[in-house]
Amino acid sequence: MPIDEKDIKWVQEPRMGFKEQLYLPAILEGVKTTMRHMFGPKVTVEYPEQEPNIPPNYRGVHRLNRDEQGRVRCVACYMCATACPAHCIDIVAAESPWPDREKYPETFVIDELRCIYCGMCEEACPVDAIELTSLYDLTGLSREEMMFDKEKLLSVFDYTLKTGKDPVRTKAGRLGPASDLPDS
Repeated sequence: MPIDEKDIKWVQEPRMGFKEQLYLPAILEGVKTTMRHMFGPKVTVEYPEQEPNIPPNYRGVHRLNRDEQGRVRCVACYMCATACPAHCIDIVAAESPWPDREKYPETFVIDELRCIYCGMCEEACPVDAIELTSLYDLTGLSREEMMFDKEKLLSVFDYTLKTGKDPVRTKAGRLGPASDLPDS
């Protein structure tokens, strides 16, 4: 089916006047924007003297939760590692020494540098073993320091409970450098 001639609209290229050829309107618009931002209200946070206002649904550092007996809650089902789009979770399962579950994670490692903090691991976990906290101040001096193993993830759980910065109970928290957490 051919296109009808009345359905075709020819567009003419706009002609630039003398002012447009000198780029004066564009330069004046840029200066106007600069002045508006220079004399407008400031939104800078003086961190670390002033703590940022973190929203309650902020996704920060991971933690592995403990059950009522103090054991790792994870049952090594691999659902978090399967759901992770960044493939930053590595789990090695072992036979559980406890009678109430079949497996537990012998090793559990999250590469915090590779993680995109999407929360898919948290959503996929059937036993609520992994959780993203609202702790935002995370630093490390090497790649190895940013590999959070099971002990370090459990220490984040202990830290959040001890300091009262549990993401379920509070709005925001602060965690020092990754080197402040116990080594594994």
